Amino acid sequence: MAKKRIVIALGHNALGTNLPEQKAAIGPTAQVIADFIQTGWQVAVVHSNAPQVGMIHTAMNELCQNHPEEGYTPAPMSVCSAMSQGYIGYDLQNGIRSALLKRGIYKPVSTILTQVTADPYDESFYNPVKKVGRMMNAEEAQIQEARGNHVTEIPGKGFQRIVSAPRPVAIVEIDAIRALLDADQVVISCGGGGIPVMEQGTKLKGASAVIEKDYTAAKLADMLDASTLLILTARDQMEADGK
Repeated sequence: MAKKRIVIALGHNALGTNLPEQKAAIGPTAQVIADFIQTGWQVAVVHSNAPQVGMIHTAMNELCQNHPEEGYTPAPMSVCSAMSQGYIGYDLQNGIRSALLKRGIYKPVSTILTQVTADPYDESFYNPVKKVGRMMNAEEAQIQEARGNHVTEIPGKGFQRIVSAPRPVAIVEIDAIRALLDADQVVISCGGGGIPVMEQGTKLKGASAVIEKDYTAAKLADMLDASTLLILTARDQMEADGK
């Protein structure tokens, strides 16, 4: 009989917002995931990355601004997303592996850096709303706009960069994710909704965007024929928007 398959999407409360919080939060989260695995589920994990990708984006920009003599260049959002997938996945896979070993379960846990394609004509590219990075003053905001980035004013606080939040079209590494699940391994993928990319012939070009992890988790569950999609969130109730 085929094993039950579940996609678990982890929100901020399941991960924390900085490195110490992340390490502390992953322990209990890993136990919940281990419960599903112990009862015979095949598990694919998706996680948020909003605080982490904002931190990385800010750090990279600060590095370039404060050390111009070194010739550093700002990291695009797609690269920051890839970085966040790597270090969150690192903590998650070690936490889940440890939780399984303590139960006598020997099962590989892997993180896949996952790219997700976006439609270049998605309406969000014409109306960016997703806030990322630290608060800026007016002068810093003008510099960002001169680079072609979008900023918005936060009343009483300053300015903040905003990027698009397109819907996911396809998961590039879906075959690798499916192969690992078929081999009864635990997979961490589509972190932060995936690294947003757009197809340009045979190439994939990173997009200045953030894809919502819940939409990508739903896409992943559909492409994996998962029987269950579990979204761990701080909200008591959620409503679909019909899209």
